[in-house]
This record gives sequence, C-alpha cells and structure tokens, in this order.
Amino acid sequence: MSFDLNVSILLKEHSFLDRFDQAARLNFEVVEFSWPIGEDLRKVAGRIQDVGLKVALFNFYAGDVSNGERGLLNDPERSQQFRENVPIALEFANQIGCKTINALAGKWLPDEEHPAQLERVRENVRWAAEQAQSAGVTVVVEAINTFDNESYILPTTAETLSFLDSINAPNLKYQYDVYHMQRMEGNISDTIRRHVSQIGHIQIADAPHRHQPGTGELNFQYILQTIDECGYSGFVGLEYNPLGTTVESLSWLPFALRKLPILKG
Repeated sequence: MSFDLNVSILLKEHSFLDRFDQAARLNFEVVEFSWPIGEDLRKVAGRIQDVGLKVALFNFYAGDVSNGERGLLNDPERSQQFRENVPIALEFANQIGCKTINALAGKWLPDEEHPAQLERVRENVRWAAEQAQSAGVTVVVEAINTFDNESYILPTTAETLSFLDSINAPNLKYQYDVYHMQRMEGNISDTIRRHVSQIGHIQIADAPHRHQPGTGELNFQYILQTIDECGYSGFVGLEYNPLGTTVESLSWLPFALRKLPILKG
C-alpha cells in the first residue's frame, strides 16, 4: 500500500511551500495537490526537489476551486484556459517527476444543452490525453458528488467510466474518490474490485463529513485490505478535512506505513 498526503487540503497550518517540508517530517515520501494557484511553479518544483519528495498526482487548472469552481472543460468561454494550462502542467510534471494529472470536468451551465457540454468535455479530455501521452503522463478523470458540488457533470462511477470508454485513450484512467462515491452510490469495495484495472488513482476520506478515516461510517480496514488484495498498484491519496490538527488526524496511519513500501525481489 502506497499512501500520499494531499498538501492542498492538509497541513493548512503552514504556507503552501512549507507543507512539503512538513509532509517529510511526518514521514511521507509522496504528496499530491491541486493546481497551485498563485504560487511560483519554479519555487514549488525547487522545494519538492530540495525536500526529496515524489509527487503522485496534481490537478490541471480547474478555475477558482476555493469559490466552488470544479473545472472549465464544458465552458465554451473558459475551456481555452484549460488548454493553455495543459502544456504548462506537462512541463511542470516533467520537472517534478509526476506521471498522473487529474482533469476536473466542470459543472453544468444553465444556458446550454447537456449533450453539447459533455461533447466539449470529451473533446478537451481527448486533446489533453493526446498531449500527455507523448510526455508519458496519464490523465485521470474524477467523479465528484453533487451534494457538495451541485451540478457536477460526472457524479458517478458508471457515468465516468462510460465517458472514458467513449474516448478510449490508452493513457486515460478513472480517479476513484472513496468519499465522493460513498456519498453518491456506496458499494465501495465491490466497485474497486470490479474496476481496478480502470482506476489510475484513489483518494480517501471518511463519510459523511470528509474527515480522516475512523471518524465516520466507513470500514477503512476492510476497504484498504480490498485495495491491497485486488492488485491495485497506484497511490492512495489522503484527501480529507482533518478533524483536529493535521498531525492529530494522522494517528490512524502508523509512521512506518507513510513511507513507500520496500519492494522485495
């Protein structure tokens, strides 16, 4: 099991750049994050390299996430911003050694038919996957619950996998978020078992309040055992709102398990 720490949602007690140092002090070797709006990418890359961390995943630019935006891919007036970000993100990924980038689809616009918007998302994801393939990068697309993110375009596993199948790109995978899918559909362990070959990244938080494992209704001992047993070889990202400080919220995960596993043979 390979865990990584999401430094966009955790360690908010510290400045963004200092979170990488703090992650390493907490014994993590791998991190993930949203697009670092307002940060100097050269400084971010430099800090990651100086600390010696690996990056499992980051997001393409998805608009003002702090104010509720969840991607620009369906918006005819703003999807060009996404396309302009793609080469920048791929160069950044190359600098920090990241091989997976997440693309958020967006929320339905009220003044255009849904099929037209979905086709625009499809065109943008297909194009991004083509650009990423030559860079050796996998693009993942995430399903997000509509209780917290009203009108999000891809809210379930079935809809997201159908969308990905319609593009059929070799470097396009599903980002499975345990919290979002518990809110939308449940059936977590069976979904992971059935679709593990299509999953490129997993994120976890307990439900219904999106705090750390052990604070809600999910049996994470069983879920993590399922992930381990079904042959998933990617990272499991800790993407939760900590109940208490970040350090307190990590008490469920022993120090030794925060490092990358030592492969035998």
